[in-house]
Amino acid sequence: MKATTKYILALLLSLTLVTGCDEGFDEINTNKVDPTSLAPSLMLNKAIIATTYLDGVSTLGMLCYNFGIVQQVITPYGSSLSGGNYNQLNNSNSPLVWVNFYRNVIKQLVAVTEQTKADPMSANIYHAARIWKAYAFMILTDTYGDIPYFDAGKGYISEEIRPKYDPQEAIYRDILKELEEAAGALDTAQPPVTTDILYGGNVARWKKLGYSLMLRAGMRLTKVDSDGAKNYVAKAVAGGVFESNADNSIIRHTAIYNNYIANHLAAREKTNFYLAAPFVNYLKENNDPRLPVFAVRYVGAKGGPEQTAARASSDPKVQIGMPMGYNDVTINSVLAENGVVSLWDFTQINLTTVLKLDAPEFHITYAQVQLLLAEAAVRGWVPGTAADYYAKGIRANLEQMALYDPSAAIKEDAILAYLKAHPLDAAKALEQINTQYWVATFLDGNESWANFRRSGFPALKKNPYPGSEIKEDFIRRMPYPDSEIVVNLQNVNDANARQGPNDLNTRIWWDKK
Repeated sequence: MKATTKYILALLLSLTLVTGCDEGFDEINTNKVDPTSLAPSLMLNKAIIATTYLDGVSTLGMLCYNFGIVQQVITPYGSSLSGGNYNQLNNSNSPLVWVNFYRNVIKQLVAVTEQTKADPMSANIYHAARIWKAYAFMILTDTYGDIPYFDAGKGYISEEIRPKYDPQEAIYRDILKELEEAAGALDTAQPPVTTDILYGGNVARWKKLGYSLMLRAGMRLTKVDSDGAKNYVAKAVAGGVFESNADNSIIRHTAIYNNYIANHLAAREKTNFYLAAPFVNYLKENNDPRLPVFAVRYVGAKGGPEQTAARASSDPKVQIGMPMGYNDVTINSVLAENGVVSLWDFTQINLTTVLKLDAPEFHITYAQVQLLLAEAAVRGWVPGTAADYYAKGIRANLEQMALYDPSAAIKEDAILAYLKAHPLDAAKALEQINTQYWVATFLDGNESWANFRRSGFPALKKNPYPGSEIKEDFIRRMPYPDSEIVVNLQNVNDANARQGPNDLNTRIWWDKK
């Protein structure tokens, strides 16, 4: 009996001790510092930030292809820097948009929309994410054509690891639908999401962003569906597009969080990239006050170490753009006729203004919106005069220079003089408007290249590099990454059968001759 009593007491004591040990177990073993999940608003911020790249190396896709194709920035060097400068395929640089956007942008946006679509209290985050997803997919499909769209980003959600490729026409139809629905559904009565990195929770500006992107997407259809383009342009205007530079979609940088194109050039590629002659010559010939903002020349530099502040000049009279069609050896044959002593003596991007380390990056601007409306007015799709939109677009971009740095601000008398000297000529309206768009999208290579293919302007001459690998005058798209061919071959083959060969020559759906 005594033994039984002792056993029961011992058992009760052990249970008490076990229970006591379990008390507070979850709290003690929960890390309160490292999050196991992120709020949807923060994931949206992450996607927005990643849209302007996560490191300097990723910007080589822009530096080596987009800028070179539209003849704004060029490098004479090959190997790892080959691309639009030689009209050649570089398998290291051509996949960079794909890799960054699918891994770092689309993944986040799909997660945000999945988490918020059924939550009425997160409705504005959900619709903002839909708008940004539409923008991100525009860049992807404009770069590669047919891409994974409806199944994209679902690897973590439904284990869809081999997403099918959708036709670009279907993608654009859905992008326009998404922009219309999301912009219309944003609710200004809901409390603002103050953690929003783009507009600080200002829902009215997000609505303008949605409709401004709808205008851009609608104008992409001008050569393949003019009725559809006209319809969506009218919807965008009725919804309400950007009204001033205060509405611009901007990523702001600091001395710690750098502009990555600026960082890449300042850190390792400064001596490799130069403003191209067609771009510099256009600005010089038109006495464009943006030239000293964009440009700097280290006059007389005979090598990289001589590109010093003492030689730096942004005087428009001394700027000399690098001619197209040369490599770092053959360029030496045209130095004298261009008035330079070495390749390092050509004009470069100004690293103290538009590409200082904390310079902002623009996704879509009021200036671009006004210039698109100018073209739409020429086509009779919107009320108002093309000349008025055109002048407002130019003025807006000139005033935008002040957002890079106070020293870059263009004075009012210079703005007025430029506008007076460059009125819209109805006989050359489309060329004038889209050439100004080329300038207004400087440093946004994705949009410069897309609009150049869509509009055919500016009227650039073919890059005469003798080792060109393309059949037409310009590169029309980027091929799919080798990694896709390895892991998703059947869907790649289906896309190629539908779209055309997987090379630099194949035109995407909206890019018709």
